[in-house]
Amino acid sequence: MPETSTQTSSAALNQRLANSGLRATPQRELVYQVLLNKRDHPTADEVFGRVKTDLPGISLATVYNCLETLVQCGLVRAVNFERTSTRYCPNLTPHAHFHDEETGATLDVDLPPALLADLKSALPPGFDASAVEVTFRGSAAGVPGTQRFSP
Repeated sequence: MPETSTQTSSAALNQRLANSGLRATPQRELVYQVLLNKRDHPTADEVFGRVKTDLPGISLATVYNCLETLVQCGLVRAVNFERTSTRYCPNLTPHAHFHDEETGATLDVDLPPALLADLKSALPPGFDASAVEVTFRGSAAGVPGTQRFSP
């Protein structure tokens, strides 16, 4: 029987946690699945609201701890915008984000690998970037042919 995406993600979670000297817990597994199932860059409060339906006894502090662990293990990226709550992104491929300032929605934006290489090549000699973060800000309002989105 072929593996499901849930089984694959659970195996990845277990392996990354084990590599960090940690173990998978039902709380960590559920928080990770919530992030994978709806890739809308939720805040910790939004993740808490989603996991509470399956684990009514979970606390917000536990959700924060799970998210921190997932970030530290390299399974999730923390995305920060000025003066807003941290958002969490399970997309680990190199990409940028578009933050709609009207709705608060955050979308992944694929960047051509050549552009990422150009950005890294702009560093001063002797420096190397382990990551590049690009954020576009704006709104889709008034742009013909665009569809409004909301978080």
